Amino acid sequence: MNFELSKDPIQVQAVIDKVVAREAGAITTFIGTVREFTKGKKTLFLIYEAYESMAVKKLEQIGKEIEERWPDTKIAITHRVGKLGITDVAVVIAVSTPHRNDAYEANRYAIERIKEIVPIWKKEHWEDGEKWIGNQLETVGYPTGKPEEEDLNG
Repeated sequence: MNFELSKDPIQVQAVIDKVVAREAGAITTFIGTVREFTKGKKTLFLIYEAYESMAVKKLEQIGKEIEERWPDTKIAITHRVGKLGITDVAVVIAVSTPHRNDAYEANRYAIERIKEIVPIWKKEHWEDGEKWIGNQLETVGYPTGKPEEEDLNG
C-alpha cells in the first residue's frame, strides 16, 4: 500500500522503494520528526491519533491530486500513530518524477495537504502538562481528545 498509517516505526527505505521507477530522474523524501521544543516548551513525547479509514482515504486523495497535477509521478505516504518520542519519525513522504523540480513541488504539496485535510491529531506531553493540540494546522482545538463530527466535515 502506498498510503498508510503505522503503529510501528516507519522504515524510510521501504517508503522510498514504493516509488522507485525506471522513468524517474528524481526521488524526494520528506521525513517529519518529533522535535524537542515547540513554542518554547520542552516536549517529552507526542501521541498521534487518527480516524484511520478516513485518514487513509484522504492520503489516497492527496496522491490522486498529485498525479493529476504532476503527470508521471509516483507517491507514497506513511504516517505514524501512537506514542512517539523525541526524534522519532512521524511521517515519510516519497515522490518520484522524471524531473527534480516536480518532485520537490509535489512533495511540499503533499505535506501541506496532509496538514489541511487528513484527520490526524496529536497530544503533546510537556514537562509541565499536556494538551490535545487539535488539527494539524492548529486552527481547531480538540479539548475532548478527538475531533467533533463538524470538524471532520469541514
